[in-house]
Amino acid sequence: MKYFFSCDWGTSAFRLRLIESDGLKVLSEIKTNNGIAVSFDQWKTSGGDESNRVWFYQSYLFARLKEMKAAIDDTLHEAPVILSGMASSSIGMMELPYKEIPFRCDGSDLVLQTITAGEEHAGKMIIISGARSEVDAVRGEETMLAGCDAVKDGREKLFIFPGTHSKHMLVEKGLVTNITTYITGELFDLLSNKSILSASVKKRGEEAVEDDHFFIEGVIKGSISNLSNSVFQVRTNQLFNKLTPQENYDFLSGLLIGYELKEVAKSKTAAIVLVCGEGLKNAYTRALGALGLSEKLVYQNADDALIKGQWRIIRHAL
Repeated sequence: MKYFFSCDWGTSAFRLRLIESDGLKVLSEIKTNNGIAVSFDQWKTSGGDESNRVWFYQSYLFARLKEMKAAIDDTLHEAPVILSGMASSSIGMMELPYKEIPFRCDGSDLVLQTITAGEEHAGKMIIISGARSEVDAVRGEETMLAGCDAVKDGREKLFIFPGTHSKHMLVEKGLVTNITTYITGELFDLLSNKSILSASVKKRGEEAVEDDHFFIEGVIKGSISNLSNSVFQVRTNQLFNKLTPQENYDFLSGLLIGYELKEVAKSKTAAIVLVCGEGLKNAYTRALGALGLSEKLVYQNADDALIKGQWRIIRHAL
């Protein structure tokens, strides 16, 4: 397998990459806003016929594959395609059952569905399902985890995947034993844009933050306080002219991230692996540092982890 196509089909975005297996180098990439939610709405509008559901989603994917092959090399017609994210969800191409915990963190026992080659693209298509506990679930993070080399040693590790819905996955002796979701990003959006606090905060422009005192203050307070009470301080900070709207924005961000990390600060986990892009790396690194966890922290780029995880899973499947 010299090449494979990596597809990360999220709720709001679609990303397709051509990967060279040797070195996992990205040779070409297409990104669009045609996420699974958009595709699902389009399919429902077309009549929502279950018999053509897979074909409907495939038709969008095949069109993007055709664009990429035309630009690169049509001999890629037999390269396999691996899909992670929401493609296996109830609004995706086909709904697959979750893999239940405990499961292997190298991705070798995840639930997969292989679709055989067709006329549009001769390579096999492999869809990765998500994973669940009794009360929580992930779709996509299980694939990134497979690319994080979590089994290099036997230590207990906590993997943190920040985002709209931040996911924490506990790994013990090579097995995922717990999943926890925090709606940190979504809650920040709701509070800063759609609540009484919206008039009290303002996002900074392109200027750099020279002093992150207010963010750190929020982190510390969030890690020790009752959130439903402490968020109201954002309002009183404005009422009493204590902070500018930009400083309040930093304070609210810190408050919510600190609350997410509240239990992490109390845990005795040997290592913490932060898996994300550069955009969230800075905030979570500073927050974990403020909570005295810097020595335990390791960073892993999310895109690199995703591609490596897909590569490992595709080798198990083919």
